[in-house]
Amino acid sequence: QGQLVESGGGSVEAGGSLTLSCRYTGTFAFMGWFRQAPGSERVWVTHIKRDGRTAYADAVKGRFTISKDNAQNTLYLEMNSLKPEDTAMYYCAASVEYPPTWSIYGQGTQVTVSS
Repeated sequence: QGQLVESGGGSVEAGGSLTLSCRYTGTFAFMGWFRQAPGSERVWVTHIKRDGRTAYADAVKGRFTISKDNAQNTLYLEMNSLKPEDTAMYYCAASVEYPPTWSIYGQGTQVTVSS
């Protein structure tokens, strides 16, 4: 059905930036990013539809940007003005269905933001 492999996580100070990448195989109606902080549930962060339309959670709107390079089969998440509360495991996700069911996830990449 498809595979997703994230990279690009790391540690950064508050106010810094990171860009996550997700190499994928397959064709999807939606691709997106979720995150899970310790002791919390996995939550939706952003997604991009096949037609390029995007949506963002209020917590990241204006700071994060999702994009996709179809030629390179790579999904990106550019994260700016990072805050300690952005610390989480970030997961690339995909769905072949409308509306999205998010049935496909990568293994995750850790982002840690220090104050």
